[in-house]
Amino acid sequence: MIDSRPADDGSSIRRRRSCDVCGKRFTTYEKVETIPMIVIKKDSTREQYRRDKIENGVLRACYKRPVSAEDIQAAVDRIETKIFSMEAKEIPSSQIGEIVMEELKGLDEVAYVRFASVYREFKDVNTFMDELKKILK
Repeated sequence: MIDSRPADDGSSIRRRRSCDVCGKRFTTYEKVETIPMIVIKKDSTREQYRRDKIENGVLRACYKRPVSAEDIQAAVDRIETKIFSMEAKEIPSSQIGEIVMEELKGLDEVAYVRFASVYREFKDVNTFMDELKKILK
C-alpha cells in the first residue's frame, strides 16, 4: 500500500496501491459496511436498501439532460447521506422518493418533473400541470 486517506465523500477510504507483480499503481475505495436498512414499499412489502435503485432512477430522470455523470454521482451521494443520517432501520420508499425529488429539483427541473411524474403516478394532465406550477413559483 502506498497511500491511504478518507475519500472526498467522507464515507469511504481511498487507497493508492501498487501491484506486487507488475508494479502498476491503482486506486481502491473501501466503504464501511453498515447495518442493512430495510425499505418499506408502497404495498407494505419490505426489501433491503439498494443504492443502485436510486442511481437508476436518477439516471433515467436525467436521460439526455445536460447533467454530468459527476453531478449525478454527487447527487446520489447526497441522497444516500440524507437517508442514512436518519439512523432508522426501516424507511418508507415514499420518504426516499421525496428526498430524491428534492435533490433533483436543485439538479435539473426537467429531471425532477420526469421523476415526479413516475413517482407520483400522475393520472392526468391537470396533476402534471399542478406540479409544474409548483416549480414555476
